[in-house]
Amino acid sequence: MAEEDFTRTGTDASGRGAGHRAAATAARHRSGAPVARRARAALGRSIRPGAPRRWVVAGLTLLTGLTGLLAYVGTRPGPEPVLPSGVPAGVGRPTGYPAVEANRSEPGPAAPGLRPRQRPPSPPPSPTPSPSVSAPASPQLSVSQRDIPAEVDLTAVGSRDWVHWGLRGNSTVRKRGGTGEILDEGGRGRRGNWDGNQEVFSWRDGGSVRSAHATSTGVFTCGAGNGFSLAVAGSGELRTVRLYAGLWMARGRLEARLSTGGPATTLRLEDPHTSRSAEFTVRFRAPKDARLLISWTTEAVFSRGCGNVGLQAVALR
Repeated sequence: MAEEDFTRTGTDASGRGAGHRAAATAARHRSGAPVARRARAALGRSIRPGAPRRWVVAGLTLLTGLTGLLAYVGTRPGPEPVLPSGVPAGVGRPTGYPAVEANRSEPGPAAPGLRPRQRPPSPPPSPTPSPSVSAPASPQLSVSQRDIPAEVDLTAVGSRDWVHWGLRGNSTVRKRGGTGEILDEGGRGRRGNWDGNQEVFSWRDGGSVRSAHATSTGVFTCGAGNGFSLAVAGSGELRTVRLYAGLWMARGRLEARLSTGGPATTLRLEDPHTSRSAEFTVRFRAPKDARLLISWTTEAVFSRGCGNVGLQAVALR
């Protein structure tokens, strides 16, 4: 303060004040003074008379902060260079990492001294399932009955095989090129033929007789206990047999069973006064070495003459 007052009031002989002389003297020594002393001197000159002391304190605090900031900036390392894309991982890292890097299983930078994560042992391979073997289909047998259509086309209903009886006496006509799976195994009683069935039969693929149209012939055997025996070969698949049969003043019994055993299926047909006929449908499944067995027998007669059962045709599909 004293120096500042003297600068404003005192002058020398040349007209310049003492304050001017003091400034000139300070200028001669300023270049060799430290940065901190020059800053404090400038701060002292800028303080007006009567300024609050808190400004002095604030200025000193600011000066200290600037000094620390300059020291920090001078010691801070430069930014880490960014590696261009495609540079292998690990480039630029300290030596000693390759052994760790080669065994790492986690993404991201490795830390020295860490052991690679231990992997659990691989589970044993699952056993290959053996191919499933389908169990053979169980035997099957069912029998149903209905009236015979007015005309039967054996070529259509017997796609695998068919047989017709009685066209010429007691002769038999089979399907040409058929499988031969229908077997006539005879039966009890003497066979005779007649021409007068209520239904007629036709075919276009016969063997001994190539074709026939609307024939009403068939064969019969008289007396209780007499009849016919047939067999059809099994194939392991479901098959359908249609048997066309009739009777005269009698009761007939149809029995179907499999050669592999099991219960038989029985149906009856009766007319005590005149003739009657029916289509018996047999659905069965039997192994290749087994057969369907069919018997058509006179169970009772209602005539003193010739109560009988008759046979016209059988078809397989």
